Amino acid sequence: MSQARRLTRIDEQWDWADHGHCQALPDLFYNSEHEPKGVRRRKEAAAKKICAGCPVLAECREHALVNSELYGVWGGMSEAERHREAGRTRTG
Repeated sequence: MSQARRLTRIDEQWDWADHGHCQALPDLFYNSEHEPKGVRRRKEAAAKKICAGCPVLAECREHALVNSELYGVWGGMSEAERHREAGRTRTG
């Protein structure tokens, strides 16, 4: 399979993400390990508000759960919420 064909398939797989409201504020959706817990919670809450009105919320959430995204807010769910949904224990 050619390089161009593989890139096209990847682009098609991620097409939904181009329509996400998070595209303009990526830093809001990911926490630094050095941020205090209070800052993390406020960022998660703000990110979830943006997700609530996002046209690709369902696609984003499905992607995060199917692909076991470990970090950030995806589809309106925090890292801890996705871990609980998957039946995993979060260790950090």
